[in-house]
Amino acid sequence: MGLTRARIAVDAMGGDFAPEEIVAGAIQASAELEVDVLLVGDEKQIEPLIKKHGGQDSEHVKVVHAEDVITMKEEPLVGIRRKPKASINVAMNLVKQKEADAVVSAGHSGAAMASALLRLGRIKGIERPAIGAVLPTIIPGKSVIVLDVGANVDCKPKYLEQFALMGTIYSRYVLGREEPQVGLLNIGEESSKGNDLALTTHKLLTDNPQIPFLGNAEGRDVLSGEFDIIVCDGFVGNVVLKFAEAIGEVMMQIMKEELPKGLHGKVGTAILKPNLMNIKRRIDRAEHGGALLFGVAGICIISHGSSRRGSMFSAIRLAKEAIDNEVLEKIKANNQPRLEADKQTEASAT
Repeated sequence: MGLTRARIAVDAMGGDFAPEEIVAGAIQASAELEVDVLLVGDEKQIEPLIKKHGGQDSEHVKVVHAEDVITMKEEPLVGIRRKPKASINVAMNLVKQKEADAVVSAGHSGAAMASALLRLGRIKGIERPAIGAVLPTIIPGKSVIVLDVGANVDCKPKYLEQFALMGTIYSRYVLGREEPQVGLLNIGEESSKGNDLALTTHKLLTDNPQIPFLGNAEGRDVLSGEFDIIVCDGFVGNVVLKFAEAIGEVMMQIMKEELPKGLHGKVGTAILKPNLMNIKRRIDRAEHGGALLFGVAGICIISHGSSRRGSMFSAIRLAKEAIDNEVLEKIKANNQPRLEADKQTEASAT
């Protein structure tokens, strides 16, 4: 798949800074990542922006008109049903019709998930989709994927088991972890700790030979680098994600405030600039772009609502990595043994 240019449908109308920042990031991605971008939205707004940001002569940037948009105030299911020609619906249809390989949206995350489920459907054997966010750790060059970070507020143990399996596949084939380690987010390391969900899930993960389960992970372990995958329900995961993003912003603000002022400060800052830029890259959420929606039968990246061009570029890069590494196909293939085992269990029970 890596020999052909990936085709990414971008919801150009989704996000706080749409469409300009979305268009700018998409044009940059088309030039630097060898992808074709299909900008989905109001062509009257998008086309002048393509010219403004230098994409008017590119054969790899196209506009697909969508006459409507789902706002953040709308209820997701109601919005996607009432507005079939909304940009997120049109983008999802492009993937369904094989005219695009992936969708990227910084718009209403609930609407994106609902549209993906209704138009693309779920992978066979996956009962609930999960949003997986890739976060930096204290180990240079190593990331951790946390899922779910918001798709499912309430979960059953078998959902978390499926999340762990999908996260393992992604960590192995995209993040390059030969021996990925799965952790179950909990209030203690001992297997006896936690609520009913945690206790039952712990046993499922322990008993599943396809999941390299290391054990419970406490809050302080999430960014330690000890784990490659952290599994939790969407309520807890979303809190962890937002807290981690806030920590990064606080750290950058503290560094700005604590750097010396005046001439000595300017000299010192100039010397430290490469190090400061490296720090910013490691903790800046724009570098990670968004989160993959696991479990749906198509590649869908849900990006931050506050995404600017850098975040959109990174989100498109994330989509391309998922396409090139055939994540969808690998999840389907690795899920097959579990489906067959379930069938055998049902047959023996009857």
